[in-house]
Amino acid sequence: MLIQYGTLPLRRGPEGAVELLLVTSRDTGRWVVPRGNPIRGLAPHQSAAQEAWEEAGVRGAVSDQPLGRYRYKKRRKLGFSVRAQVQLFEMLVTEVLEDWPERHQRRRAWFAPVDAAAAVDEPELKALILAIG
Repeated sequence: MLIQYGTLPLRRGPEGAVELLLVTSRDTGRWVVPRGNPIRGLAPHQSAAQEAWEEAGVRGAVSDQPLGRYRYKKRRKLGFSVRAQVQLFEMLVTEVLEDWPERHQRRRAWFAPVDAAAAVDEPELKALILAIG
């Protein structure tokens, strides 16, 4: 099983309500959380923070304790899928950048927790999102 690290980026909206940031996947355009493979030399939560910057253009304080885990089937370029497990870390977003590495490959949007849960496909991720809101 492929192990990945990801963030659940959040902020307080104008009304004080929690908002979650999702990005689209590069291949299918599905709404997902920023996630990726472990980065050599970085702790899991630091790898997750790096992915949030690369995929979503956000920086912030990332908890070093995981929020939880979820599983999904990662599609490979050759057409097959592998099972993947994402260890998810909460990120309190402090900076939203206009320029980031994957800005031309993905869209990003802020969602209310219930809307974010409805937008993602993975049942375990939906549950983790709903637990936040």
